[in-house]
Amino acid sequence: MATFQLSRLSSFRALSHRDFAYLWVGMLVSNIGTWMESVALGVYVTEVTGKAGWTGGVAALTHLPSLVLAPLGGALADRFDRRSFMAVCICVQVLIAALLTVLAATGNLTVPWVAALSLLNGAFSTLAIPCATALTVAVVPQEDLHNALSLDSAQFNLGRIIGPVIAALVLTKLGIAGALFINTLSFLAVLLALARMHGAVRTTPPKVEALWAGIVRGVKLAWTDPGIALALGTAGFVGLLISPFVGLVPVFALKVLGGDATTTSMLLTAQGTGAVLAAFGTGAIVARVGRRALLEGSMVLVGLCSAIFWLSPTLPVALGALFVLGAVYLVAFTGLKTVCQARTPPELQARVSSLFLLLVNMGYVLGVWGQGMLSDRLGVRPITAGAALLFFGIVVVTRALRPRGLATLEDVKAG
Repeated sequence: MATFQLSRLSSFRALSHRDFAYLWVGMLVSNIGTWMESVALGVYVTEVTGKAGWTGGVAALTHLPSLVLAPLGGALADRFDRRSFMAVCICVQVLIAALLTVLAATGNLTVPWVAALSLLNGAFSTLAIPCATALTVAVVPQEDLHNALSLDSAQFNLGRIIGPVIAALVLTKLGIAGALFINTLSFLAVLLALARMHGAVRTTPPKVEALWAGIVRGVKLAWTDPGIALALGTAGFVGLLISPFVGLVPVFALKVLGGDATTTSMLLTAQGTGAVLAAFGTGAIVARVGRRALLEGSMVLVGLCSAIFWLSPTLPVALGALFVLGAVYLVAFTGLKTVCQARTPPELQARVSSLFLLLVNMGYVLGVWGQGMLSDRLGVRPITAGAALLFFGIVVVTRALRPRGLATLEDVKAG
């Protein structure tokens, strides 16, 4: 496998692998565009409807297709050439983004159009994400896996930092159509990266089996391996009780703090900054305390940090709380994903990745929609902070009653 002649510092060593570096940069550019679109559409829906339920509902629609398509996407990614399969999904997303741009530029954009195209975009994103994870796992060696997945999270959150900042400027100068147009162009970076990847992307030949049988084989592994099962279940609860903050930040910014698109951008940037710093520092922390201890600690802290954010009385307090939440949230999800991938044979990695996506998004869809609707009736702070404290309570009780069960979270490679 070709490598760049880069420094082997623990926080960046996975980028010394050429194919991973290409994919990382391409995904970073695309995620900047995606977060520009997310901010633009979130502000648009909130301003047009004035309802947290609508904002949360539209955000949930992007993730709703994963409840059906995630296992299919994993099986297809393990069945076909992963680069080609991912390229097809990205091309369709380019067309969807272009249609949104045209609708906005011509004054024909409506909330139903946003909802329908968010649902369609979510379908193809669901098919592509397990493939991207499997590509990452395939092009880096086992000893660099945790670092590679941390850097994946770093680029996602760099997009969260840069995208909202650019979105705030573009929305002011060019309006929603400008932000959506830049997102359309950003997908081209992924296609270029895929074209430049020439290393081996599959360590073993695909097994010839029926599509449904392939899906069942992935589910069976996840069900029977105690570490994968625990990591997947925990990820689902994080998605249900903690992750909705991602989709409801515009609601908190506009309806609770009385801000605007710039306030939304500032909050998302704070969260992304915390996540990026955590991703770059995770390697050194793992070397000192170990992966399992870091994962367990993040599980305890993520609920508390989330509750503090939702209860923040002012914007400066909210920015500080979201900065810390971003860091802890990234560490938690990276640790859970690493456990799943490290314990999975290469030929099943996309399928297990798709199950991870399925459970996280299932939780997120129920959480962001439910918390948004309940917030309209009972208030944003009581519902969102209550969900965060519920997660904290579940973690504390689980640690007290089943301390030995957490030993299954060791990321030992499956034989």
